[in-house]
Order: sequence, then C-alpha cells, then structure tokens
Amino acid sequence: MANYTAADIKALREKTGAGMMDVKKALDEANGDAEKAIEIIRVKGLKGLTKREDRATSAGLIVADVVEAEGGKVGYLVEINSETDFVAKNEKFISFAESVLAAAVAAEAAELDALLAAPLGERTVKDELDELASVIGEKIQVRRVARLAGEDVALYLHKTAKDLPPQVGVLVASTGAANTVARDVAMHIAAYTPKYLTRDEVPADEVAHERSVLEEATRAEGKPEAALPKIVEGKLNGFFKEIVLLDQPYAKDPKVSVGKVVEETGGTLTGFARFRVGV
Repeated sequence: MANYTAADIKALREKTGAGMMDVKKALDEANGDAEKAIEIIRVKGLKGLTKREDRATSAGLIVADVVEAEGGKVGYLVEINSETDFVAKNEKFISFAESVLAAAVAAEAAELDALLAAPLGERTVKDELDELASVIGEKIQVRRVARLAGEDVALYLHKTAKDLPPQVGVLVASTGAANTVARDVAMHIAAYTPKYLTRDEVPADEVAHERSVLEEATRAEGKPEAALPKIVEGKLNGFFKEIVLLDQPYAKDPKVSVGKVVEETGGTLTGFARFRVGV
C-alpha cells in the first residue's frame, strides 16, 4: 500500500483542486510521492479534456478591476466558470482568475476571443486554461469579458455566500458629480438587473412586441377601444421600469427613480456592465 496520509490527500486536493478519488488514485500510482502524483493528475486531466466538453459549468467567480486611462478610467469584468463550488473557491482557481484579469487589462480585451488569445506568461490564456483544467479534473471555462470606459468607472462585487468568491460584478461609467452615486447605483444594478441604461437603447422590435402583447391583453380585458392607446402606454411605462436602469425605482429610495437621483447630482451615467455567474 502506498505510504501517504489523510493529510497528504487533503494537501494535494487543495493544491490541485482535483477530486478525492482522483487524488487517492494518483498517490497510489505514485507510491505516495506528491510531486509525481501532481504530474499524473495533470497528464490524465489533459487526456480527459475532450470528455469534459459537454459538462455544465454553473459555478465559478467574477473578477474585476478599474484602471486609470487617458481621459478617465477603464473597468474590466471577467467571468470564469467551473463545474463545482469546491473548485470555484480553490486557491489555484482563484489565482488563475486573477492572472486572466491581469491579461485582460494588459491586452485591453473587450471580446472573449481576444482575451483567450491574450498573452499570459509565456503562453496564452487559452493554453493556461487547458493546463488548469487538466490538473483540476473539471471543465473550466473563461466565459466572457466586459470592458467599460468612462470619465469615471465605479465597481461593485457581490458575494452570494460567505465562503465563495464574488458571484456578481457590476461596472458603472459616469461623468461629473454622478460619480458620487455611481457605486450605490452599481449595488442597485446588482440587485435589480436592468438590461438597458436608457429607453433609447431598448431595441425598437422589443418595444413593438411588448406593445402588441399589451394591446391584446388590454383588449381582452374588455377596455374601450378608444382608451386602449392611453392604457397601453401606461403599462408600457411599467415595462420600461423593469428593464431600463434610469426608469427603475431607486433601491435606496423607491419613491424616486435612478434617473432622478443621477440628475440631481448634475452628472450623468454613460454605461454599465453586469455579470452574474452562470446567468
């Protein structure tokens, strides 16, 4: 029987993020040699990459950074997924996520393909991603990246569980004195999930579809035909309040809209980005 202890298994799991049975098998094959066991896990992991292609990656984390740039600031959000929460909170996985974020910043990556091709050490993010998956034994996915530039950019990261890394990340770009409320607005966005900043950003076909649905529903209620346009427009305002940030009731004071809060600062919001793991 290989010479290793429960403490050796625990240490190797923490170091690699691999499952208990995979660690035990590797230690058995390596006769208790931890370094050789790591190599065995890595090699077997590389062979198993294809088999893991169709696995779901619903766990993971969000990493983010805001850096100084010419004329203002630039914020970055990166979502990296794993199959389990165990891996999501593993130090090796978290360290990898931070290195990918640094690569995104260095490459000014705004698209996923650009991030995967970005340099990370002597290789690329994609190369390091495959290497990590081979060691951990789970499917690992760099799912998406967002880049948001502005005069000022506020950042908010939210943990949905104390023992997990951030699962929600929000960036808010602003001008003028709106930066005084931007982080609070970022917290609002984390909770209320708006899709658009202003009504003008909502695609015309989406508005037309909603108006058509509301017209049919209102007509089915038996409302007078002459009153339909006014009733539908009122209901459409409710639709905008659900999906448009500036129309939403402000989380800290629902009696006023986010737009009103921003307007009172004398500044403006110019954009936002929101990621939630797996959504």
